[in-house]
Amino acid sequence: MPILQDFKTIPQLYSFLTEDYSKKNNKTVLKYKLQNKYKDIDYFELKRETESFALGLAALGIKRGDKVSIIGENRPEWVYSDMAILGLGAIDVPLYPISTSENIQFIINNSESKGIIVSNKFHLNKVLKIKDKCKNLQFIVVMNDLDEDIDKNTATFKQVQQIGRDFERENPGYFKQNLEICKENDLCTIIYTSGTTGVPKGVMLTHQNIMSNVKGAHIALEVYETDLFLSFLPLCHIFERTCGYYVALAAGCTIAYAESIEKVSQNLIEIKPTIMTAVPRLFERMYSKIIKNIESQSQGKQKIFNWAIETGREYRKLSGSNQIPIGLTIKHKLAEKLVFTKLKERTGGKLRFFISGGAALPRELGEFFEAAGIIILEGYGLTESSPVLAVNRLNDYKFGSVGKPFPGVEIKIAKDGEILAYGPNIMQGYFKNKKETDEVLKTGWLHTGDIGVFDAEGFLIITDRKKHLFKTSGGKYIAPTPIENLFLGSKYIEQFVLIGDRRMFLSALIVPDYEALKEYADAHRIQYSNQEELVKMKQIYELLENDLSQFQKQLANYEKVRKFTILEKPLSIESGEITPTLKVKRKVIEERYKDLIEDMYKND
Repeated sequence: MPILQDFKTIPQLYSFLTEDYSKKNNKTVLKYKLQNKYKDIDYFELKRETESFALGLAALGIKRGDKVSIIGENRPEWVYSDMAILGLGAIDVPLYPISTSENIQFIINNSESKGIIVSNKFHLNKVLKIKDKCKNLQFIVVMNDLDEDIDKNTATFKQVQQIGRDFERENPGYFKQNLEICKENDLCTIIYTSGTTGVPKGVMLTHQNIMSNVKGAHIALEVYETDLFLSFLPLCHIFERTCGYYVALAAGCTIAYAESIEKVSQNLIEIKPTIMTAVPRLFERMYSKIIKNIESQSQGKQKIFNWAIETGREYRKLSGSNQIPIGLTIKHKLAEKLVFTKLKERTGGKLRFFISGGAALPRELGEFFEAAGIIILEGYGLTESSPVLAVNRLNDYKFGSVGKPFPGVEIKIAKDGEILAYGPNIMQGYFKNKKETDEVLKTGWLHTGDIGVFDAEGFLIITDRKKHLFKTSGGKYIAPTPIENLFLGSKYIEQFVLIGDRRMFLSALIVPDYEALKEYADAHRIQYSNQEELVKMKQIYELLENDLSQFQKQLANYEKVRKFTILEKPLSIESGEITPTLKVKRKVIEERYKDLIEDMYKND
């Protein structure tokens, strides 16, 4: 469906919805859980809450071009904060709720944020810990109410709104005037993403960058005013922000916020969404639960389930060809009644399609859910491209691919196989980082760092990663070298290889310092006959486990190693596992120790 209007900026989108659209259709725009019940927020409330907060920020000194950070889970106040900051002509800097104090300190200082909006006391404490090291930071706003006054430069969301109402009496029309000044080439947001060195880089995106992607989504995907989105991916991530937030608002849709990743399955049933953005990890969990449930059933029910899935596969292969045999149609209707309807009920029963991004979707998962009538449209993009570069369409998709180029986006394959992109959605560069900017935007095209090909039908297929930077199946970028170097600080670790590309969590292959282990064993009277026996002992595993837990306290949750395997012999140049300069050959190692790696991911 076409976008409601040709919006140039996000403030323009906000103005249209709260001024024009709401007069004809003041329906629910946001839904959130409060005391175990979903509460509705209409456009009038969105306007009232946003504008009083925006004027409060203005009273605190925020003006055009200033930066304000946001750290919090998905909730209405995140939207109010975003719209308020952008409406003032300022720039917001979103952070992950799982960010460490050290990471928050770096981003606040690098972005020169004048203020930070945090969700609760937990996040507040992380900021207070490093506040004195942030020279530009002037105030902290807490979305939740506080039981006590924490700091003279800290206020609650409601307190800032009250300041805003007082400010409005002295400055009538102030916010509306600022909304109208915003231009499409103005900087909208700086989103920090980890580079190969592990040092976050601030991706600068303008209103045009993001809104061009929003418009592209309305051309490529079928989104209607009647659609209801369930949002659980963090709004600080550009995928959810563009596709699950701005795209939804630009069509006049309603957005409901999930309580947490753990409660998504429950919220799906409660909300009954029609569209949902997700990452492969969600589908892995759904599939795992379905299969475990089926395996606990009788042999007869297992046979019916497997028959239904195979019937669904056959039916989907022929759908749209007008060549579906009557017998297969009857079988499919029976499979729908016996199996598929129950599977669809787990998504609420009204889902039209999922949009998957952030990491590669395993082909077999896409095909399994398709057989049951649950469509997953996989896309591909980067923070640097606002984010979508390619996507599968409802009537034109292929599993194993990331679809065809997004409307308005050009993609070409360089001589070395790297995917290059060009279009109005490509970032302006990295904030205060000309060297990295010039590297990734050389020749005027975005160098994605991914290797890919177009197949005969024009679908883009990602075949490899040019750099070692990888993503978990939850969509988190991981720079392995800094994490590996951290653990190499242990006296018991000689070599350390991080595993986790397209996996649900990080694991590791560890080559211990055998001499140090022997000293430990001797000191603790642990009996062993040889090195191979020693590394398999429970006491040695627990020693390394305790050591790892100490070292990874400074890491974000998604960077932590959950499982590891101890290798019996070191990686060597002679075996082809490391280079002459002692760099790990990841592909070789992952292939050679494939069985050990798979064992770490069983039953998860």
